[in-house]
Amino acid sequence: MGNSLSYILDNSSRWMGLKLNQRWKRKRVESSSSLSDSDDEYDKTMHTPKRRKLMTTSQYIYKTLFQEGLNSDVTIMALGREWKLHKVYLCQSPYFSSMFGGSWREAEEGIISVGIEDPNITIDALRIVFGSFYQDEIVIEPVEVIPVVAAATLFQLGSLIQQCTEIVAETINIHTVLKYHEAALQYGLASVQEKTKGWLLRNLMSSVQDSTRHLQQINCSLMEELVASPDLVVMQTEFSVYILLKTWTFLQENIIWEGDPKECVLEAHKFFQSHSDRCFLDTTRGSQYLPTFKALRLQHLVNHHLDVELLEADHIVPIDWFYPVFKNQWYQMLRIDQGVDRGPKQLSDDEFNSQCLRCGRILLAEGQHIWRWTGFNFGLDIVVSYIGRSLRFKRNQHNGDPHHLHSASQPNKRHLMYKLTVFSQDEQGQQIYSTTSGLKNLSLGKKEEVKVLSLDREAKFPLFVSASFLVTTPLRFSKPGVDSGQSPAMS
Repeated sequence: MGNSLSYILDNSSRWMGLKLNQRWKRKRVESSSSLSDSDDEYDKTMHTPKRRKLMTTSQYIYKTLFQEGLNSDVTIMALGREWKLHKVYLCQSPYFSSMFGGSWREAEEGIISVGIEDPNITIDALRIVFGSFYQDEIVIEPVEVIPVVAAATLFQLGSLIQQCTEIVAETINIHTVLKYHEAALQYGLASVQEKTKGWLLRNLMSSVQDSTRHLQQINCSLMEELVASPDLVVMQTEFSVYILLKTWTFLQENIIWEGDPKECVLEAHKFFQSHSDRCFLDTTRGSQYLPTFKALRLQHLVNHHLDVELLEADHIVPIDWFYPVFKNQWYQMLRIDQGVDRGPKQLSDDEFNSQCLRCGRILLAEGQHIWRWTGFNFGLDIVVSYIGRSLRFKRNQHNGDPHHLHSASQPNKRHLMYKLTVFSQDEQGQQIYSTTSGLKNLSLGKKEEVKVLSLDREAKFPLFVSASFLVTTPLRFSKPGVDSGQSPAMS
């Protein structure tokens, strides 16, 4: 019995020892495995980059040196405000560089007063300009761009002016174009002047004409330049340019008038016809508008009898301006009727641009569009069509149509010169697509149709169609108001 008990206890202890040993080994393995996983996680955590944005050198310089004025060695006084600045940074400006590097009294002084005579320069603009010396990137809101240009011009900062011109180019619209154009003239920004003028030439007879407030803001000099330009996008025909000038002149003379564009046209009509005792341009008040009205293409204002009657009834343009025009038109019609002139064949760009008939139309949506720009046009009736991304001209031949004058000779071939441009714009009136035929010669037989321009798929509606035509060989005649009583040179 004692031996049996001793045996059991010995075996039991060995069994328990084995179990404990196995459990201890298993725990050690599990503990080792757990430690290994923890090490991997720790290693992964310690080697994963953590991004924290620190203040850059430029930001530090801007904050401590410009905003706080630390270690400033010069104080700039302007517009009643002082800036604690540093000569070494100000010398980026040729204005200050010559001041500190020369024998000027200011080179030795710690306080410099800068006289600001340009009313466009504001305290905020000075803050932006002075701050630009201390950082490599600046933010300018479009509303600040003209004051910043003014200040940058004063301190001769070409790179800052260039940045401003890029902002201007992106933000030209009906609300900014005239301010930008005026600034471009004042500060000699040729690229801005070109872009603003281009915008006005494309939009004058659409969005600007539809806003009496903005139309009224165009001065005489600019309006003369726009009307005279061969690149003016004319909506409908040249007579529409006369209606535009009539409305614009009324707005200039009635500066407090307010109303919609259609009402303005009617009010302008009443205004000028109520002063019928003398032509408006012959009066003292009207004399300032003479150059603008002389820019009109008078030869293209008398192609419809109703237009001629309205010109006379308005009493704006002196009737004697038209005497040499009438004589020229009659002589040209005789030349065509007798087969002497079948239309122009070769002219220089300048000759074409100064004499061409400008027309235009807006196509609002894809589809088939067919139209003609009405007028006598010396018996050459051109029908224009847009079908399937292409524009075509067709010489329309009237067969006893009582509504069209067809007494002029109708030879088998008539020659014409034309330039056709089609473009799209975004909501700001900025051009996003354009294609042009360039100046072309064309001979059309009776009822002949010719494709004159194809459009890319990139062209988006609405499409603006601008066309210039010459259907007769130009004759030289005197400009209105300059020896207007002389006979035109006939060639």
